[in-house]
Amino acid sequence: MKQPKKLLGTYGPGSAHWVGDGFPVRNLFPSNGIQNELDPFLLLDYVGPSDFEPSERRHGVGEHPHRGFETVTLAYQGAVEHRDSGGHSGVIHPGDVQWITAASGVVHEEMHEREFARHGGTFEMVQLWVNLPSAHKMSRPKYQTILKEQIPSVDLGSGAYARVIAGRLNGAKGPAKTFTPVNLLDVRLTAGNRSELNLPEGHNTGIVLLQGDVVVNGAHELKGEAQRVKVCCWRHGRTRCCWL
Repeated sequence: MKQPKKLLGTYGPGSAHWVGDGFPVRNLFPSNGIQNELDPFLLLDYVGPSDFEPSERRHGVGEHPHRGFETVTLAYQGAVEHRDSGGHSGVIHPGDVQWITAASGVVHEEMHEREFARHGGTFEMVQLWVNLPSAHKMSRPKYQTILKEQIPSVDLGSGAYARVIAGRLNGAKGPAKTFTPVNLLDVRLTAGNRSELNLPEGHNTGIVLLQGDVVVNGAHELKGEAQRVKVCCWRHGRTRCCWL
């Protein structure tokens, strides 16, 4: 049996700020200085959870440009609506994922969805930026709306599970089409139980803890919200990452 990967460190958010008037974010990187360890990932923001009062005026961020990378938004609570200069648009609700390839460039806006704004409620999401390989930075922009029904779930035992958004896990393949081989998993664990993930050879692994307490590799305890773990890769053999 392979040994668990070596833990390199744990990191909390490096900054907290608003993006527009609809996204109160805690930035996990690059604001804490670990971005050089995380290629191809450029940024990770944890949005909320925050309560918004009912409003006829939608909150969000108006038109702004992106180029050369992808934005990946995972919705947990609330709903967000996207529109861009390439003619793409869509809405994601809890459990859905929005994957935007800005590539050669888009101007877009992200706003609270109309019905969510009208009724108010709790808003909670994660946004990850993924760098594009140089050969694809000037490719045509595209947009992927990935509904929760399209995302396969892998049973991790004792009620725990992992949703496979991109890459593969235990034979399940995520629906996201990516330019770089990445595995993006949305994991739910159960209290008092142990779960394991078998990950590809040669991949670095990061854990983003949004809620609850976990013990990583049987020794390293994480508490609270929006903490982050970076774990090194094995160059040979099959990697393994364990939670307890």
